[in-house]
Formats: sequence, structure tokens, C-alpha cells
Amino acid sequence: MSANYPPPQQPAPGQNPYAAPPQQAAPGQNPYGPPPQSPYGAPPQSGFNPAAYPPPAPLAPQRDNAALGILAGLGATVVAALLYGLLIKGIKHEIGYAALAVGALVGFALAKAGGRNPLLPFVGVPLALLGVYLGQLFGLALIISSTNDVGVVDVFTQHFSFLQHAWKESMDAKDFLFFAIAGAEGFLFTKRLAR
Repeated sequence: MSANYPPPQQPAPGQNPYAAPPQQAAPGQNPYGPPPQSPYGAPPQSGFNPAAYPPPAPLAPQRDNAALGILAGLGATVVAALLYGLLIKGIKHEIGYAALAVGALVGFALAKAGGRNPLLPFVGVPLALLGVYLGQLFGLALIISSTNDVGVVDVFTQHFSFLQHAWKESMDAKDFLFFAIAGAEGFLFTKRLAR
């Protein structure tokens, strides 16, 4: 079968067969001169058009507010201590693993409210320890008040030395381990979650 098409032109040796054909300059134009100008003086658009794409979304500003972080950490310490104390009262003894949750909650509050301030992870350690301590005292006060017909506030205000003595007597090596882990959680959660 034969066709009446002309045979394809073969490129000269050393030329790229896929290259675009050379463009001829318009008559009267310098082929080596500057590119033609648009009627408004701006060079004509060719290739990438930045106006065709929306600008990228701005990055969220990094927070670095240590005061706000410490206030949020103190609030989380109080909330965690109350929850931990209610848990102790509910099951009538301490749960060391709940100390991990106290440290995590304090670290979360510090990181989310305070941002990337390098001071905040170090603040997380004493706040987590304080949360565990206050939670254990609150739990013991709830247990004492329910068995001795005394209010919780009275246990904290009038019988605090007895409460402190009961807390010391209930401590063992496992509790010190959980205190250490809670402090570490307060540090690590603050450092990991800071933005």
C-alpha cells in the first residue's frame, strides 16, 4: 500500500529531531534584540504565570508566651489534682499510674498555651509533682472526711498535720517511682507538644 504523502524530512546530522523549528524574526526586527514590549510597558508573559495560582496559606505564628503557659499549667495542675483525688476516694487507695495522667495533662496545658518557650518544659516538672502531691492529699482528705464526719475543708485547714502524717505513712518506693515518672511526663509532654 502506498500513500501520496511526502517522506518525512530527516534532520541534518548533529541536530535534535525533536527541537522546535527556529522562529524567524519579523521583517524589520532585530532577531538578537530585546524582547517585544506589551502596550503597557510590561514584558509579555510567557511560561509560568504566578497570578494563575493562589498564594500559599500563611504559616501559623509560633506562640512563645511563658506567662500564659504557666497559668494554664497551674490550672491543669489543680484540675488534675482534683480528678486524681476523686479517683483515690472512689477506689479507696492510690493508683500510681494516674500520676502519669497528671504529668501528661500538665504538660499538654503548658505546651498548648505557652508554645515553644524553652522554660516551659522545666516548669512542667514541679507542676506535675505538685499535681500528684495535691491529688494524693485531696484523696486522703476525702477518705478521712467520709469516715470521720469531718468536712474536707476542715481536714485541710484544722487537721493538716494529721493529713500530712497520713500521707507520709502511705508512701512507699513505688510512689516515689511514680512521682519521678510524673515529673518526666510533665517535661516530655511539654517539649513534644509545643508549637
